Amino acid sequence: MKHRVVITGMGVVTALGHDLDTFWNNLMAGKSGVSRIESFDVSEYPTQIAASVKDFNPENFMDKKEARKMDRFVQFAVAAGKSALQHSGLDIAKDADANRVGVSIGSGIGGLGTWEDQHNILLEKGPKRVSPFFIPMMIANMASGQLSIMLGAKGPNTTPVTACATGSHAIGDSFKLIQRGDADVMICGGAEATIRPTGMAGFCAMRAMSTRNDEPEKASRPFDTGRDGFVMGEGAGILVLESLEHAQKRGARIIAEVVGYGLSGDAYHITEPDPDGPARCMTMALRDAGLDPQAVDYINAHGTSTPVGDRSETIAIKKALGDHAAKVAVSSTKSMTGHLLGAAGGVEAVICGLSLEHQKIAPTINLENQDPECDLDYVPNHARDAKLDVVMSNSFGFGGHNATIILKKFDE
Repeated sequence: MKHRVVITGMGVVTALGHDLDTFWNNLMAGKSGVSRIESFDVSEYPTQIAASVKDFNPENFMDKKEARKMDRFVQFAVAAGKSALQHSGLDIAKDADANRVGVSIGSGIGGLGTWEDQHNILLEKGPKRVSPFFIPMMIANMASGQLSIMLGAKGPNTTPVTACATGSHAIGDSFKLIQRGDADVMICGGAEATIRPTGMAGFCAMRAMSTRNDEPEKASRPFDTGRDGFVMGEGAGILVLESLEHAQKRGARIIAEVVGYGLSGDAYHITEPDPDGPARCMTMALRDAGLDPQAVDYINAHGTSTPVGDRSETIAIKKALGDHAAKVAVSSTKSMTGHLLGAAGGVEAVICGLSLEHQKIAPTINLENQDPECDLDYVPNHARDAKLDVVMSNSFGFGGHNATIILKKFDE
């Protein structure tokens, strides 16, 4: 027996807001979260902009002493996870068997800030001054670990690390855990905090990021002829998934249903995409959902604003959806949030859930001169009302990792 899986709670921490209402309103307004980096000196960096999370106080979500023992990406995960659980109305102690409540929160890179800080201490003050919390603060699984400890969630506890596909893999894997009966509830998504000197230097060395430093708000421009690379973002996006039976038994409000999950590998190149892999991933998700391509109303694209990536995804959508590709609405919300790397899939799944709830599509901003090779309907510059029943979210990562999840408007 396959259990139906529904979304009952969502939480975000992003450059566009730390709560769902602010986040959604800014998306609908087409607001960019990109600005000049202020957390360190970027004067020698080719890229000096990012979608940084501002005015975030971890003490709103945890004890000050505990916060000091967490990397920023873990703080984001805890904040978004607690917000998602509150949004769901689930009290684990009262409403669930804690042994069947799991956590799966991934991070593409993990505690880069902690690694940098402690490495500097090692060089400047010696090994005896390195913090005993260095390793447990840095390792990528601590977002899942810390949140499960705080919430008392004793079920499956995992952490995918698949670059920019991480968040979607965490959600898809959690969907399957519940579907096959290994958990009743999964708190899942992604968290990332890599707007740091080393992270920025590494991506700058790859020439992967936009250098439109004089116009930060216009730097992320997926599918536009003027795109010149992605803009890094940070934050977290977390969902609460439950089996339908569990959600209905406690009278939960159901936001949407998760119906399909696809994953594939390009087996091609460490950074350059191959459209065949994402196309197979989307096709697998559709097959898993038992849906024809014609059922898809909206795709939240991976759409990073890189010259090669946006063209590749356009080709992949055409391969997977055939003639229907020309009719489906596609948008890249990374034009506003920046690219949150391992957290991108989590944040974008939240966007898809909100899209189904509000029957609206967030735009691709800064799409002024559409690339002729990117010839789909990318919902340029303005949000759109739409009748949405089935939405798809794509996430593709370095190493050729691909993930697609499909959400559906809930129908009993």
